[in-house]
Amino acid sequence: MKKNLVMAFAAALLMGGLNAQAQAPTATPATTTAAGPLKLGYTNIDYVLSQTPEAKDIQNQLTIQRTQSENELKRMQKELEDKYGAYEKGAAQMSDVIKKDRETELQSLQARIQEFSQTSQQSLQAKYQQLVNPVVQKIQKAIDAVAKENGYQYVFNLDAGANTIPILLVAPEENNITELVLKKMGIDPAKAAAAKPATTGGSAPATTKPAAPASGTAPKKN
Repeated sequence: MKKNLVMAFAAALLMGGLNAQAQAPTATPATTTAAGPLKLGYTNIDYVLSQTPEAKDIQNQLTIQRTQSENELKRMQKELEDKYGAYEKGAAQMSDVIKKDRETELQSLQARIQEFSQTSQQSLQAKYQQLVNPVVQKIQKAIDAVAKENGYQYVFNLDAGANTIPILLVAPEENNITELVLKKMGIDPAKAAAAKPATTGGSAPATTKPAAPASGTAPKKN
């Protein structure tokens, strides 16, 4: 929703400028304000996040929780497979009452596996938000400070996220405030990992950015 609002705002800003020029050709250009030229900046929050001291710890905590959940899910699936195998082998000799009881047990275990898969994923998502949100707030404060100090009226997030079209397809390097934001946070851009974010969009560099939780292993159906 936030990304859609930003894109809608950018479109409205552009359309507003075009309409103003069409209606009043001699008026002040849309790229100027009473205080001077409109100054737009951009950065890549995912990339900045990946360079923070907290990034590695966040990734480690998420990996530990994800691994524990996956191991428990595998154990439950193995239990289901073993019980189902025993049921198939002995079904012919079981009375109807016992067979019904075993089938109910298998169905209950399958339901527990599905519920665990869902709740563990929700828990991982909640953990991700809990760990990342304070860092994102610090990044926002740094962006606010850089924008104020350098006269940027608007700052866009370059990367719209994985498998999405970037908000900015083309942007001049001089409007990239990423290094200023890193410096404001006490991070040396020269020592930051690998490549800088591309100025024409795309996903963040594959560094130590804490990965968002992925879906848990789906329970096997028998």
